[in-house]
Amino acid sequence: MKVLVIGSGGREHALAWGLHRSGATVGILPGNAGTLREGVNFSGSWKDRASVQQVIEAFRPDLVVLGPEAPIAEGLVDWIRQTFRIPVFAPPQKTAFLEASKIQAKEFMARNGIPTASFETHTDLHSALKSVEQWPTWPVVIKADGLAGGKGVVIAPDKTTATQTLIDFMEKGKFGPASQRVVLETYLEGYEASVFVLIDSEYRYQVLGDAMDYKRLLDGDRGPNTGGMGAISPHPKLSHAERQQILDRVIRPTIEGLKKEWFPYSGVLYFGLMITDHGPYVLEYNIRFGDPEAQVLIPRLKGDFARLLYRYATASNGESEVQTDEHLHAVTVILASQGYPVQYETGKVIEGLEDLRDQPNVLIFHAGTSLQGQKVVTAGGRVLNVVGLGTTLSEARTHAYQAVQKIRFEGMTYRTDIAAF
Repeated sequence: MKVLVIGSGGREHALAWGLHRSGATVGILPGNAGTLREGVNFSGSWKDRASVQQVIEAFRPDLVVLGPEAPIAEGLVDWIRQTFRIPVFAPPQKTAFLEASKIQAKEFMARNGIPTASFETHTDLHSALKSVEQWPTWPVVIKADGLAGGKGVVIAPDKTTATQTLIDFMEKGKFGPASQRVVLETYLEGYEASVFVLIDSEYRYQVLGDAMDYKRLLDGDRGPNTGGMGAISPHPKLSHAERQQILDRVIRPTIEGLKKEWFPYSGVLYFGLMITDHGPYVLEYNIRFGDPEAQVLIPRLKGDFARLLYRYATASNGESEVQTDEHLHAVTVILASQGYPVQYETGKVIEGLEDLRDQPNVLIFHAGTSLQGQKVVTAGGRVLNVVGLGTTLSEARTHAYQAVQKIRFEGMTYRTDIAAF
């Protein structure tokens, strides 16, 4: 099978690795320095449909897998299906609202009885500020309506912070059109969990696994939100009873709502959850694999990963032979550029990668890297995903941090408390 992966980050490297491991011939558009080990990189951008067409006509894939959310929201899935009649593992633009609009997603949850925090939506700054003035309990959660690269959520502890956040979002346009409308939410107490479910166009589904994500930049969950500084799979806190609650109260009602309202799906749906004393609540949906959760979930899968994605992209009959290895734990530590997630320099030479090549119980997924001659250099805020594997969480954590110590680049920064319990 020939599979084209669209994207350039750590998630896309993990996807390419999983597909290559299952015997597929993999192309990546545009990929990074690490994905060259899994297949062939194609120059270009998903934003340029002429270059996408050129790649598809040259590579002739049997399946296209989209990594990021933006091309899904902008209709690339529909265009590929209509133009080339090729299966695509991703939902159509019609259903992209689940991630692309926090307002529409919350309204979908409310219509279908899916537990989520109580909320208000605001389309102008004056009404939002007036609501904050009267907010009953603090903190308040403020979310930009549109896509903001995982950075459009602020937990405001007081009125001053909330007011400034709303001004930054709605008046100063911090995230452009994405933050012109906002959601104000009641803050929920509990712990977060990410759960991933495969869904095909017949609304058949399979729970693939779960993970814990570390979104804050600094140790102790301090500092600004990022795209993710580390992850663990399986989630170390979820009990069997809680997983069953998630299935009964959240996953099934969501899929039933999609079917009832005729929102087609063929891909993976990410459930971002808060587990409270009163059960699971949906914080957000994502219409793709999480990043960095994919980097700890995919290595735990046993079976033909390429065939699995093809089956859900085409609604093929038959039971999946891919299962999650419940006895394997995975921990990823993100190595980032100094200054991320605000301003950072790139082009820093990365050393030590060769020492980790093919090392047992360690995987290196590149996120923001490129080649400068024969040298691998930094090319983004999040640079590398260092994944440790083990039969226990402690063992996986040890393997990850031992590998981290062997990598060096100027300004390298990372959290030291991933999976520290």
